[in-house]
Amino acid sequence: MSPSSPTTTPDVFVTGIGAISCLGGSASEFWTGLKAAAATARPTPVPGLTERVPDVLAYQVAGGATGATGATGPAGVGARSDLGRAAGFALAAAREAVADAGLGPRELAGAAVVIGTAVGESGGRESRDRDGSTGDGSTGDGSIGDGGGDGGWEPMFSVAASVGGELGTFGANISVSNACAASGYALSVAVDLIRRGEADTVLLGGAEGISWVPLASFSRLGAADPETCRPFDAERRGTVFGEGAAVLVLQSARAAAGRRTYGRLLGTAWSCDAHHPTAPDPGGEQLVRVARAALDEAARGPGDIGCVIPHGTGTRQNDVIEHQVLHEVLGEHAARTPLFSLKAFIGHTAGAAAAFAAVSAALMARHGEIPANVPLAHPDPECPVLLPQDGPTALERPNVLVNAYAFGGSNFTMVFGGEAR
Repeated sequence: MSPSSPTTTPDVFVTGIGAISCLGGSASEFWTGLKAAAATARPTPVPGLTERVPDVLAYQVAGGATGATGATGPAGVGARSDLGRAAGFALAAAREAVADAGLGPRELAGAAVVIGTAVGESGGRESRDRDGSTGDGSTGDGSIGDGGGDGGWEPMFSVAASVGGELGTFGANISVSNACAASGYALSVAVDLIRRGEADTVLLGGAEGISWVPLASFSRLGAADPETCRPFDAERRGTVFGEGAAVLVLQSARAAAGRRTYGRLLGTAWSCDAHHPTAPDPGGEQLVRVARAALDEAARGPGDIGCVIPHGTGTRQNDVIEHQVLHEVLGEHAARTPLFSLKAFIGHTAGAAAAFAAVSAALMARHGEIPANVPLAHPDPECPVLLPQDGPTALERPNVLVNAYAFGGSNFTMVFGGEAR
């Protein structure tokens, strides 16, 4: 594929990926975990919180509190001990993505960093206020904390700056925070930086560390499932949060020349319907609009989509509305377009959800297949989506549609094109 002509939308390629999640400390372990649907990770009690709010579970990264920020970093990946939990995850995933893309020091120095996160480093502040954390990630009682210095005020949304400072990037360092669509909006920002010629290389990602307030709040809303995250299951009772980070190296055609790519970011779109502080708009008008806008920018039609990675949180309102939206957007193709229910594997990673979905789309394109979904015990007749569960499904068309929705009516859709260059 040759570089875009001046009259076309400039191409944005994915040349590297990295991930750390409850499935493991690398993108390859993430893919292996997705392929093992029958033996996927399960949510676990949150230290210090579950005793007070029994229905609160989470998909946690192995290593516990000190493993997230200690000298060895997440899952044994090197990280500074003073980084917060989310930043530590983001740095580990970014280092893997940089190595995967084969970026040299000069390219890395000129790169921008854009990270989406819903709660940033609020978990560290919670720990210090609640337990008198020592600042090294320990709290004295085994509960989750992260680093963060001497207990003075610190910005919560500093993840991108932390990653850029550690890696030595001198481009823009931007943290985006608008709830669970954060890394989707961040992805749009990163694409614009490249298409406007403001950057040739962007480290784009999402990162979250488990913190108490969001988990307890979802319990109070009656939106926390006490067993597991099970989107589109008739017995679902809400969502279950997860933590970790996913990072992609995005590059212009010039910067990606000579590199093996995972595919292209063909179209992105976002909107805000502001229907309600927490509830989705039952009409779904803006959800339809944003999906169609992404398809238009990608110059793809409903029949070109080979897989959908839905927002699919496991809340009754979200799953039913998203099913209706997909049928309106994809039309006659909806019933035969397979969905991949990512949150059933790693939980709802909040502001990192879209980045994890983008990494999943890149891996599907690279391997030419969609992993089997976690089996549904009770498929919901109100949202009868196609969720293949009997082994991997061929990705017959290389375009993957990704949705991410958030409180306040923030909506995002992306079309990932897996055509190899």
